[in-house]
Amino acid sequence: MAFLLGLVFGASCQNDSFETATEAVNNMRLGWNLGNTLESNSGDTQNMWIEHWTNRTPSDYETAWGQSVTKPELMKMFKEAGFNAVRVPVTWYPHMQAKFNFSTWENSIWDASNDDIGTQVQAEWMKRVHEVVDYVIGQGMYCILNVHHDTGAANTAWLIADEAEYAKEKTRFEALWTQIAEEFRDYDEHLLFEGYNEMLDVKRSWCFASFAADGNYNAAIATSAYNAINAYAQSFVDAVRATGGNNAQRNLIVTTYGACDGRGTWNSHLQDPLKKMKLPDDPAGKGHLIFEVHSYPDVANLVSAKSELLTTIRNLKEYLEKKGAPVIFGEWGESTGKAYDENRANLLAFSRYFVEQAKQNGMGTFLWMGLSDGAHRSVPEFNQPDLVEALVKGYYGEQGYQSGMTETPVSYPQTVTVYDMQGRICQSGTSGPEVLKSLPSGIYVLRDGQSRLVAIP
Repeated sequence: MAFLLGLVFGASCQNDSFETATEAVNNMRLGWNLGNTLESNSGDTQNMWIEHWTNRTPSDYETAWGQSVTKPELMKMFKEAGFNAVRVPVTWYPHMQAKFNFSTWENSIWDASNDDIGTQVQAEWMKRVHEVVDYVIGQGMYCILNVHHDTGAANTAWLIADEAEYAKEKTRFEALWTQIAEEFRDYDEHLLFEGYNEMLDVKRSWCFASFAADGNYNAAIATSAYNAINAYAQSFVDAVRATGGNNAQRNLIVTTYGACDGRGTWNSHLQDPLKKMKLPDDPAGKGHLIFEVHSYPDVANLVSAKSELLTTIRNLKEYLEKKGAPVIFGEWGESTGKAYDENRANLLAFSRYFVEQAKQNGMGTFLWMGLSDGAHRSVPEFNQPDLVEALVKGYYGEQGYQSGMTETPVSYPQTVTVYDMQGRICQSGTSGPEVLKSLPSGIYVLRDGQSRLVAIP
């Protein structure tokens, strides 16, 4: 009997339990970020240019940073190439309750203290986020939905790794996650939530907390930052779990301070973000939490980059995984942004190696953008096909995604019983392409235009 995972937009089986976090990370296989899209924002209170110069429609934001309006065909292309997960970064603050009424026609300065973002998400924005999530889920892929540039170094960020700032923003943060969680309460285990992106301290320090302080370290700032990160992580988990339904067991992702991966040996504090990160208390969803880090190494010296990666993975296993949750690289890529044009051989070799090593160590990988960018997404087509090939071979081996597939003839119409990953019946009846177009995670793929399923070992 072929076991198929039933996927219906916005719905799921009534599961007693979801797959564990570890199972989900393994089943995600290759991941990619839909970057510079739903997370686009003006990013500067002194120049809120999107708010000033556009009609502020969802598509105005979605295309503000040079990308095309997202189409379901883009997700289909990634699925057919061998990817099985897409991270969808979303910035929420421009789509809440701030009015962005500027004092003059020329003025684009936002005074957030007198024009607060409030707590409620605009229905039109939530609808568009929902549509994009459905594009991913509709292909049978895993989708990670997050809170993105509400954190970070820009002066528009309102989520700061500081105990006083946490106390100030706790209610708003939990209200935001309550709305997101309620919107997607009935979605199955293919949807994961990520509490926050790269949250920084009051000094906007990268690498580790308080690095931007005088002397490159301040114990009081660092302690407050790490305490706040753990408090935000706990609030996120508590807010989502409280909404019930499938959210009671949904796999949730918490990120280290700054999403730091502890890479490097040039400072004794580099591993502090890993060491200070706590696994949130989650008795109702035990086994359903994931740690996230980001990694952007320099690939100029291939030998050094590979060696550094192995050290990073060892540190992640020692300082994070041992706390009781698997790890994903929610973003990764090379640090310069120029390697594809200037050092492509090293980039391709390292990218394949990165995926190979992460897979061997049970860690998920989500490449930051690339592969299909700008107008190429609208076609859709890959504008970096050799990088796609390197990633796919890194995960599936030299023969790539099609390696080892066997074919099982199928005649339409047919009576199909659809099961979830635990073998429980979700639905049954006469099926055709309209039912099977949702691609079950890692089990079968419907070959376009042909009445057959292809089984993936």
